[in-house]
Amino acid sequence: MTTEPPRRKGPKTLPKLPLSAFSPPNSGVSENFPLPPSPSTVHPERVIDAAVGGPLAEWKAQATGAIEGRASAVVVLAPEGHLDGLEDQATAVGVEILAAQIPFRLEDGPPPLPESALSLALSTSFPGASDVAADGLSRALADGHVVDLAVGELATWDALEELLAKAATTPPSPGAAIVLGGLLPPPHDLALPIVKLLTHPSYVAYQAHIAALSLVPAAHAKFLPPVWGSHAPADEAERKEWKRRIKMYLGPAVEAFGFERILFGSAAPAQAQSQQSVGDWYELARESFAELGVDQDAVDAIFGGNARRVYGKRT
Repeated sequence: MTTEPPRRKGPKTLPKLPLSAFSPPNSGVSENFPLPPSPSTVHPERVIDAAVGGPLAEWKAQATGAIEGRASAVVVLAPEGHLDGLEDQATAVGVEILAAQIPFRLEDGPPPLPESALSLALSTSFPGASDVAADGLSRALADGHVVDLAVGELATWDALEELLAKAATTPPSPGAAIVLGGLLPPPHDLALPIVKLLTHPSYVAYQAHIAALSLVPAAHAKFLPPVWGSHAPADEAERKEWKRRIKMYLGPAVEAFGFERILFGSAAPAQAQSQQSVGDWYELARESFAELGVDQDAVDAIFGGNARRVYGKRT
């Protein structure tokens, strides 16, 4: 009597789950994944403008459109270091001064700060990678200051990396930070076709530099109006072109610095040939960032929360 070998069972048929099983609870989705929110609907709960360079009345007049009613606080540059009248200006326009910035020369080191109820920070421009400048930055960080450092052309970024490396030999005090302005987005030639930008030497260099600068733990990047020789266009086709270019620079910066070390500001760097309206730049910046597909927490951080953490509660 022969015994037949046992039959090999075929692959087990697993139960099929509807796509709704993988979607967030209470999303109202049945057989389709939820679509990401439209960039037009993603706004921060509150906006902190971390770069205001002129009188607050002028800033308020330009803070129209979608930013109106959302802007709750500002980081403002104190003209020649004078704080007189700033609090009155803030009260008149209905905004909080998160911090007032005292301008100084990096080579001179951190200045003595005036007595004030306001939170104070420092502001300077990049002078080069001299030992004297590195020592001034190092002393400012050791004293626990937040230092805004305005950066120029991309060609100077090698020296900027050298400066930060020299200054980092002395550990900064808790709460100290370097906030780099003028590199997000960097100066750019609008005549360069966007199809060539991806492989252009300037863009490749930007990616390398932004990654290297992010390795300095105290370094942050300020998201400011572009130094591109003109105002943001009103024409929708040109506006989309600007957003595509901004996103090409914003993407590597977010990848390098993360959502926690990028701050929104509306005052264009000093080398800008024209100043964007506060409201126009907010919309362009917000849409560009939201179109990267980020979540609400990231939007809230870049347009307010990060500035509150970096500049808030200082003496």
